[in-house]
Amino acid sequence: MKIIIQRDRLVQSVNDVLKAVSTRTTIPILTGIKLKANEEGVSLTGSDSDISIESYIPSEEEGNELVEIKETGSIVLPARFFAEIVKKLPENSVEIEVHSHLQTIIRSGKAEYKLNGLNADDYPQLPQIEEENMYSMPIDLLKNIIRQTIFAVSTSETRPVLTGVNWRIEDGQLICIATDSHRLAMRKTAISGSGNSHSVVVPGKSLSELSKILDDTDEEIQMIFTENQVLFKSKNLLFFSRLLEGNYPDTSRLIPNESKTDVRINTKELLHAIDRASLLARESRNNVVKLSTLEGSYIEISSHTPEVGTVTEEILTHSIDGEELKISFSAKYMMDALKALDVTEVTINFTGAMRPFVLKGVEDESMLQLILPVRTY
Repeated sequence: MKIIIQRDRLVQSVNDVLKAVSTRTTIPILTGIKLKANEEGVSLTGSDSDISIESYIPSEEEGNELVEIKETGSIVLPARFFAEIVKKLPENSVEIEVHSHLQTIIRSGKAEYKLNGLNADDYPQLPQIEEENMYSMPIDLLKNIIRQTIFAVSTSETRPVLTGVNWRIEDGQLICIATDSHRLAMRKTAISGSGNSHSVVVPGKSLSELSKILDDTDEEIQMIFTENQVLFKSKNLLFFSRLLEGNYPDTSRLIPNESKTDVRINTKELLHAIDRASLLARESRNNVVKLSTLEGSYIEISSHTPEVGTVTEEILTHSIDGEELKISFSAKYMMDALKALDVTEVTINFTGAMRPFVLKGVEDESMLQLILPVRTY
């Protein structure tokens, strides 16, 4: 194999596939990045057997030559060293040449590195996925959906299925739900594509890495589901992730149908007040803040930590309907939910001091956040 390639594009592709390379793998070849050159361009692959990422650099794009292919072939290079080397090369043109015994020369300007490679034939093949259950949506919408749900996945491995986001596709609609059993985030959107109704659980870690790699564009990304894999496919990128096994719990029962107290309030004002109240609450183990309804459309946000002190703040709401209420909750959960909603005004529906409550954007049914209160007495 012998190629001359633009350094900037190489660095970008290496950084993308590096997100799938694990340092703690029992399979030595998976600590490497696979490079494969054919007449059309160069593909780079990284994998940790849960996530596999392939980034493709075409020979030319929009009239610019990105890669000159002198000789086709493939090699696996140690990911950590290769990534550090390409970042620090002096010129914008890089020559990569594989000699006998898999020794690989990397040249740029006056700098020359020799790296010992591994045989690319030993690298695991990427899954071959039948493109029958295929859907698509704009990339920026996908990134938004990930941001609005991923924070609510569980970080505990006791119930592995909760460390993922449940993606349900039915009747042209995608419903994404994440819960750690103390809170829940749900986002709905229309989706185009062909396929049966689907319910899969995508690992939160995979979605987080995918979101980091994708640029904010309105270009389409395709999603293909199989029994145990999902493939996200954009212009020069393939992102495979295994799906989590097990049945995702039926969360529809958690979401209350009626409410006893409804508060409509400016999102930013509430967020900042909770942030201020949590300054004292952070000292204690549970970071709990209390919300009480007052006369005349006011609510009070307060926090009391015996060894530190007390904070109270009144905020004028847009409206309060229903019964009086005092309720305590995790400041962090509430702030995460308000940030995810991304709306100017939020409606909070309470069904009592010890029942889960729901946050929604005013006149926006596509998103819902649910939080379980904390017992403080």
